Amino acid sequence: MSSSLVSQLLIPSKISLGLQCWKSSSPSLILRLNTSMSMGEFKVFARELNKISSSLSLQTEKLSYDDDNDIDIDNDDRELHEELIPKHIALIMDGNRRWAKDKGLEVYEGHKLIIPKLKEICSVSSKLGIQVITAFAFSTENWKRSKEEVDFLMQLFEEFFNEFSRFGVRVSVIGCKSNLPMTLQKCIALTEETTKGNKGLHLVIALNYGGYYDILQATKSIANKVMNGILHVEDINKNLFERELESKHLNIPNPDLLIRTGGEQRLSNFMLWELAYCEFYFTKTLFPDFGEKDLKEAILNFQQRHRRFGGHTY
Repeated sequence: MSSSLVSQLLIPSKISLGLQCWKSSSPSLILRLNTSMSMGEFKVFARELNKISSSLSLQTEKLSYDDDNDIDIDNDDRELHEELIPKHIALIMDGNRRWAKDKGLEVYEGHKLIIPKLKEICSVSSKLGIQVITAFAFSTENWKRSKEEVDFLMQLFEEFFNEFSRFGVRVSVIGCKSNLPMTLQKCIALTEETTKGNKGLHLVIALNYGGYYDILQATKSIANKVMNGILHVEDINKNLFERELESKHLNIPNPDLLIRTGGEQRLSNFMLWELAYCEFYFTKTLFPDFGEKDLKEAILNFQQRHRRFGGHTY
């Protein structure tokens, strides 16, 4: 069979020729099959194909990572892998105030939705087999807000703990409780005691909490033990330090996945030590609009990550 016949059968056009050459990375192979294409022509084709390939790659990347919710993908058609469900999800519930303002409502109306929305998330999480949710409710910096808003939130948290004491999940609180109103401290203590025997999901509320605060209190606790001869400086290591963090007093693992609603992409002083190797997921969806579909979308995204913890498996 002549070389020209081979060219007609296998390479019907210069475009397919260029594509085959691009895939094989072997210009000599193509030129052997079709001597009518010079090396100069081949280089022109290669440059043009490179531009097309780069353009297609950029478009594919945009489609794959576009989190603007412009593309409606039904995640019900994509299966969650049970073995890859995160054990612990950290949740920054952001966007309540903006949600209310966007609707022409008082900011308090957005805050009121924390209770029903967190109930929904807990119900879905329990069904999925998630073990722990740590929700950031009030930071050590939130005292800077107006007295009216802070007073409203303190009252809302009392309602929150009364509701969740009967919800069927275990509830715990991390943060500096001594600075909270006494009535709220009593609600917290009663809820923790009432729910401590509940099995299944463990809901941890970070209230008057900050990562700086937690690291400082752990440091002070260790320093005090050294001063009193309980510990030696040589005893201090990563594991010992972790045991002094408030989350570790609850015997829970570090978060696998952090979800922050509301569009901001920062930690805002939340679990700074524990999130060292956590996977982050940021969504523009405001917390009052964040539901089951959004939670599953975050978990699907998490399940596509390759977690190496500083090493590699390839």
